[in-house]
Amino acid sequence: MPQILDLSPAPLAQARPPFVAGVVQMGMTANPAENLTKAVALLHQAADEGAQVVCLPELFRTPYFCQHLNPAYFDYAEPVTGDTVTTLAGVAKQRKIVVIAPFYERVDSRLTYNSAAVIDADGSVLGIYRKMHIPHDPLFEEKYYFAQGDLGFKVFHTNYGNVGVLICWDQWFPEAARATALLGADIIFYPTAIGWQPAEKEQFGELQRRSWRIAQQAHGIHNRCVIAAANRIGLEVLSGDGIEFFGNSFISGCYGELLASLDHTTEGVITATVTPATIEQSRRWWPHFRDRRTDAYTGLLQR
Repeated sequence: MPQILDLSPAPLAQARPPFVAGVVQMGMTANPAENLTKAVALLHQAADEGAQVVCLPELFRTPYFCQHLNPAYFDYAEPVTGDTVTTLAGVAKQRKIVVIAPFYERVDSRLTYNSAAVIDADGSVLGIYRKMHIPHDPLFEEKYYFAQGDLGFKVFHTNYGNVGVLICWDQWFPEAARATALLGADIIFYPTAIGWQPAEKEQFGELQRRSWRIAQQAHGIHNRCVIAAANRIGLEVLSGDGIEFFGNSFISGCYGELLASLDHTTEGVITATVTPATIEQSRRWWPHFRDRRTDAYTGLLQR
Protein backbone atom coordinates (compact mmCIF):
# COMPACT_ATOMS: atom_id res chain seq x y z
CA MET A 1 0.00 0.00 0.00
CA PRO A 2 1.19 3.53 -0.70
CA GLN A 3 2.45 5.41 2.33
CA ILE A 4 0.06 8.08 3.55
CA LEU A 5 1.84 11.19 4.74
CA ASP A 6 0.68 12.77 7.96
CA LEU A 7 0.07 16.39 7.00
CA SER A 8 -1.63 17.42 10.23
CA PRO A 9 -0.06 20.62 11.60
CA ALA A 10 2.40 20.41 14.44
CA PRO A 11 1.35 21.98 17.73
CA LEU A 12 1.91 25.73 17.73
CA ALA A 13 5.28 26.67 19.20
CA GLN A 14 5.35 23.35 21.02
CA ALA A 15 8.85 23.90 22.38
CA ARG A 16 8.08 27.42 23.63
CA PRO A 17 6.26 27.44 26.96
CA PRO A 18 4.52 30.57 28.28
CA PHE A 19 6.37 32.89 30.62
CA VAL A 20 5.32 35.75 32.90
CA ALA A 21 6.47 39.29 32.15
CA GLY A 22 6.62 41.97 34.82
CA VAL A 23 6.93 45.75 34.82
CA VAL A 24 8.07 47.96 37.70
CA GLN A 25 6.70 51.49 38.17
CA MET A 26 8.41 53.70 40.74
CA GLY A 27 9.24 57.24 41.79
CA MET A 28 12.83 58.40 42.17
CA THR A 29 14.60 60.38 44.88
CA ALA A 30 17.79 62.43 44.61
CA ASN A 31 19.70 59.56 46.22
CA PRO A 32 20.90 56.88 43.76
CA ALA A 33 21.49 54.35 46.54
CA GLU A 34 17.89 54.72 47.77
CA ASN A 35 16.57 54.28 44.25
CA LEU A 36 18.58 51.09 43.78
CA THR A 37 17.35 49.72 47.12
CA LYS A 38 13.74 50.42 46.11
CA ALA A 39 14.25 48.82 42.70
CA VAL A 40 15.66 45.68 44.31
CA ALA A 41 12.65 45.46 46.65
CA LEU A 42 10.25 45.81 43.73
CA LEU A 43 12.09 43.12 41.77
CA HIS A 44 11.65 40.77 44.71
CA GLN A 45 7.96 41.71 44.79
CA ALA A 46 7.68 40.93 41.08
CA ALA A 47 9.33 37.55 41.60
CA ASP A 48 6.98 36.83 44.51
CA GLU A 49 4.06 37.55 42.16
CA GLY A 50 5.36 35.04 39.62
CA ALA A 51 7.19 37.30 37.18
CA GLN A 52 10.03 35.67 35.26
CA VAL A 53 11.17 38.58 33.06
CA VAL A 54 11.04 42.02 34.74
CA CYS A 55 11.76 45.53 33.44
CA LEU A 56 12.65 48.65 35.47
CA PRO A 57 12.06 52.26 34.31
CA GLU A 58 14.57 54.22 32.26
CA LEU A 59 17.46 55.77 34.26
CA PHE A 60 15.84 54.59 37.50
CA ARG A 61 18.97 55.22 39.61
CA THR A 62 18.59 59.01 39.50
CA PRO A 63 16.18 61.87 39.03
CA TYR A 64 15.64 62.62 35.36
CA PHE A 65 18.68 64.89 35.14
CA CYS A 66 18.26 65.65 31.43
CA GLN A 67 15.92 68.54 32.27
CA HIS A 68 18.88 70.90 31.94
CA LEU A 69 22.60 70.93 31.11
CA ASN A 70 24.99 70.27 33.97
CA PRO A 71 28.35 68.57 33.37
CA ALA A 72 28.33 67.32 36.98
CA TYR A 73 25.65 64.79 35.98
CA PHE A 74 28.19 62.87 33.93
CA ASP A 75 29.32 61.56 37.32
CA TYR A 76 26.15 59.42 37.36
CA ALA A 77 27.48 57.33 34.46
CA GLU A 78 28.99 53.92 35.19
CA PRO A 79 30.30 50.92 33.24
CA VAL A 80 28.30 47.74 32.78
CA THR A 81 30.50 46.28 35.54
CA GLY A 82 29.35 49.03 37.92
CA ASP A 83 27.12 48.91 40.97
CA THR A 84 23.76 49.03 39.17
CA VAL A 85 24.13 46.03 36.87
CA THR A 86 26.17 44.05 39.40
CA THR A 87 23.53 44.47 42.10
CA LEU A 88 20.66 43.57 39.79
CA ALA A 89 22.56 40.57 38.46
CA GLY A 90 22.70 39.29 42.02
CA VAL A 91 18.92 39.61 42.33
CA ALA A 92 18.41 37.89 38.97
CA LYS A 93 20.55 34.96 40.02
CA GLN A 94 18.98 34.72 43.49
CA ARG A 95 15.38 34.81 42.23
CA LYS A 96 16.03 33.09 38.89
CA ILE A 97 14.47 35.96 36.94
CA VAL A 98 15.51 37.87 33.85
CA VAL A 99 16.04 41.59 34.59
CA ILE A 100 16.00 44.43 32.07
CA ALA A 101 18.31 46.88 33.84
CA PRO A 102 18.40 50.44 32.47
CA PHE A 103 21.54 52.37 33.37
CA TYR A 104 23.57 55.42 32.38
CA GLU A 105 26.45 53.69 30.64
CA ARG A 106 29.99 55.06 30.67
CA VAL A 107 32.29 53.54 28.08
CA ASP A 108 35.13 56.00 28.65
CA SER A 109 35.61 59.74 29.12
CA ARG A 110 34.39 60.37 25.57
CA LEU A 111 31.27 58.23 25.29
CA THR A 112 28.21 57.73 27.48
CA TYR A 113 24.95 56.06 26.50
CA ASN A 114 21.37 55.65 27.69
CA SER A 115 21.44 51.86 27.95
CA ALA A 116 19.76 48.75 29.27
CA ALA A 117 21.55 45.55 30.23
CA VAL A 118 19.64 42.29 29.82
CA ILE A 119 20.53 39.94 32.68
CA ASP A 120 19.55 36.29 32.36
CA ALA A 121 18.13 34.15 35.15
CA ASP A 122 21.57 32.85 36.09
CA GLY A 123 22.90 36.37 36.67
CA SER A 124 24.88 36.57 33.44
CA VAL A 125 24.68 39.69 31.27
CA LEU A 126 23.42 38.59 27.86
CA GLY A 127 24.12 41.97 26.30
CA ILE A 128 23.33 45.67 26.16
CA TYR A 129 20.87 47.74 24.16
CA ARG A 130 21.83 51.39 23.65
CA LYS A 131 19.00 53.84 22.97
CA MET A 132 18.91 54.54 19.25
CA HIS A 133 16.69 57.64 19.11
CA ILE A 134 17.91 60.47 21.35
CA PRO A 135 15.47 63.37 21.96
CA HIS A 136 16.39 67.04 22.12
CA ASP A 137 13.42 69.00 23.44
CA PRO A 138 12.69 71.42 26.29
CA LEU A 139 13.35 69.52 29.56
CA PHE A 140 14.52 66.48 27.55
CA GLU A 141 18.10 67.52 26.73
CA GLU A 142 19.36 64.00 26.15
CA LYS A 143 21.69 64.75 23.25
CA TYR A 144 23.97 66.55 25.71
CA TYR A 145 24.38 63.44 27.86
CA PHE A 146 24.07 60.46 25.51
CA ALA A 147 25.63 59.40 22.25
CA GLN A 148 23.33 57.70 19.76
CA GLY A 149 23.17 53.95 20.20
CA ASP A 150 25.70 52.11 18.08
CA LEU A 151 24.76 48.47 18.68
CA GLY A 152 21.64 48.39 16.53
CA PHE A 153 18.33 46.73 17.36
CA LYS A 154 18.55 43.51 19.32
CA VAL A 155 16.67 40.51 20.62
CA PHE A 156 18.00 38.59 23.60
CA HIS A 157 17.31 34.86 23.87
CA THR A 158 16.75 34.54 27.60
CA ASN A 159 16.04 31.52 29.75
CA TYR A 160 12.28 32.16 29.34
CA GLY A 161 11.68 33.87 26.02
CA ASN A 162 12.92 36.12 23.22
CA VAL A 163 13.13 39.63 24.61
CA GLY A 164 13.45 42.88 22.68
CA VAL A 165 14.36 46.15 24.39
CA LEU A 166 13.80 49.70 23.18
CA ILE A 167 14.02 52.82 25.35
CA CYS A 168 11.51 55.69 25.77
CA TRP A 169 11.80 57.96 22.69
CA ASP A 170 12.23 54.79 20.62
CA GLN A 171 8.52 54.23 21.41
CA TRP A 172 7.44 56.72 18.77
CA PHE A 173 9.26 55.06 15.87
CA PRO A 174 7.43 52.15 14.22
CA GLU A 175 10.64 51.25 12.41
CA ALA A 176 12.30 50.39 15.74
CA ALA A 177 9.50 48.04 16.78
CA ARG A 178 9.39 46.40 13.34
CA ALA A 179 13.16 45.87 13.25
CA THR A 180 13.06 44.32 16.72
CA ALA A 181 10.10 42.08 15.87
CA LEU A 182 11.83 40.88 12.70
CA LEU A 183 14.64 39.63 14.93
CA GLY A 184 12.15 37.34 16.68
CA ALA A 185 10.95 39.20 19.76
CA ASP A 186 8.09 37.64 21.73
CA ILE A 187 7.89 40.84 23.78
CA ILE A 188 9.31 44.34 23.46
CA PHE A 189 10.06 46.14 26.72
CA TYR A 190 10.16 49.94 26.78
CA PRO A 191 11.84 51.33 29.92
CA THR A 192 10.56 54.89 29.97
CA ALA A 193 10.76 58.36 31.52
CA ILE A 194 7.86 60.36 30.11
CA GLY A 195 5.57 62.89 31.69
CA TRP A 196 3.67 66.12 31.57
CA GLN A 197 5.02 69.62 31.67
CA PRO A 198 2.75 71.08 34.37
CA ALA A 199 1.69 74.12 32.31
CA GLU A 200 0.42 71.81 29.54
CA LYS A 201 -1.20 69.12 31.65
CA GLU A 202 -4.73 70.54 31.89
CA GLN A 203 -5.10 71.15 28.17
CA PHE A 204 -3.02 68.37 26.64
CA GLY A 205 -2.28 65.87 29.41
CA GLU A 206 -4.87 63.22 28.65
CA LEU A 207 -4.28 63.50 24.90
CA GLN A 208 -0.54 62.98 25.44
CA ARG A 209 -1.06 59.99 27.72
CA ARG A 210 -3.51 58.32 25.33
CA SER A 211 -1.27 58.92 22.32
CA TRP A 212 1.69 57.39 24.15
CA ARG A 213 -0.18 54.23 25.06
CA ILE A 214 -2.05 53.78 21.76
CA ALA A 215 1.14 54.17 19.71
CA GLN A 216 2.78 51.33 21.59
CA GLN A 217 -0.27 49.08 21.53
CA ALA A 218 -0.29 49.58 17.76
CA HIS A 219 3.32 48.36 17.60
CA GLY A 220 2.10 45.15 19.22
CA ILE A 221 -0.68 44.77 16.66
CA HIS A 222 1.50 45.53 13.63
CA ASN A 223 4.20 43.13 14.78
CA ARG A 224 2.08 40.55 16.63
CA CYS A 225 4.06 40.68 19.85
CA VAL A 226 3.55 41.68 23.47
CA ILE A 227 4.45 45.24 24.53
CA ALA A 228 5.48 46.25 28.07
CA ALA A 229 6.24 49.83 29.13
CA ALA A 230 7.80 50.70 32.51
CA ASN A 231 7.46 54.38 33.39
CA ARG A 232 8.36 56.45 36.45
CA ILE A 233 6.01 58.60 38.54
CA GLY A 234 6.23 61.81 40.52
CA LEU A 235 7.05 65.50 40.03
CA GLU A 236 10.76 66.12 39.50
CA VAL A 237 11.86 69.76 39.35
CA LEU A 238 15.38 70.35 38.10
CA SER A 239 14.50 73.11 35.64
CA GLY A 240 11.52 75.46 35.38
CA ASP A 241 8.34 73.80 36.60
CA GLY A 242 9.87 70.35 36.09
CA ILE A 243 8.20 67.23 34.75
CA GLU A 244 5.33 65.28 36.29
CA PHE A 245 6.03 61.74 35.18
CA PHE A 246 2.70 60.15 34.37
CA GLY A 247 3.25 56.46 35.10
CA ASN A 248 0.50 54.47 33.38
CA SER A 249 2.90 51.57 32.90
CA PHE A 250 1.19 48.74 31.04
CA ILE A 251 1.45 45.41 29.27
CA SER A 252 -0.55 44.78 26.10
CA GLY A 253 -1.03 41.68 23.97
CA CYS A 254 -0.40 40.90 20.32
CA TYR A 255 -3.92 42.07 19.43
CA GLY A 256 -3.36 45.36 21.26
CA GLU A 257 -5.49 44.26 24.20
CA LEU A 258 -4.58 45.74 27.58
CA LEU A 259 -3.40 42.93 29.85
CA ALA A 260 -2.31 44.92 32.91
CA SER A 261 -1.80 48.58 33.82
CA LEU A 262 -1.15 51.08 36.59
CA ASP A 263 -2.34 54.65 37.15
CA HIS A 264 -0.25 57.83 37.30
CA THR A 265 0.54 57.79 41.04
CA THR A 266 1.01 54.18 42.18
CA GLU A 267 4.35 52.51 42.77
CA GLY A 268 4.20 48.81 42.17
CA VAL A 269 4.42 45.84 39.84
CA ILE A 270 2.17 44.46 37.12
CA THR A 271 2.46 41.07 35.43
CA ALA A 272 1.00 39.26 32.43
CA THR A 273 1.56 35.91 30.74
CA VAL A 274 3.31 35.83 27.36
CA THR A 275 2.25 32.80 25.30
CA PRO A 276 4.42 32.16 22.23
CA ALA A 277 1.73 29.87 20.76
CA THR A 278 -0.74 32.78 20.76
CA ILE A 279 1.81 35.00 19.05
CA GLU A 280 2.49 32.34 16.43
CA GLN A 281 -1.21 31.82 15.81
CA SER A 282 -1.87 35.55 15.43
CA ARG A 283 0.96 35.79 12.88
CA ARG A 284 -0.68 33.00 10.86
CA TRP A 285 -4.07 34.70 10.97
CA TRP A 286 -2.65 38.18 10.26
CA PRO A 287 0.41 37.58 8.04
CA HIS A 288 1.83 41.10 8.10
CA PHE A 289 5.41 39.86 7.74
CA ARG A 290 4.58 37.74 4.70
CA ASP A 291 2.97 40.63 2.84
CA ARG A 292 5.63 43.27 3.43
CA ARG A 293 6.74 44.93 0.19
CA THR A 294 10.42 45.31 0.91
CA ASP A 295 11.01 46.18 -2.76
CA ALA A 296 8.86 49.30 -2.36
CA TYR A 297 10.27 50.72 0.88
CA THR A 298 13.57 52.18 -0.29
CA GLY A 299 12.25 55.70 0.29
CA LEU A 300 12.12 55.01 4.01
CA LEU A 301 15.90 55.15 4.07
CA GLN A 302 15.91 58.75 2.86
CA ARG A 303 15.39 61.90 4.90
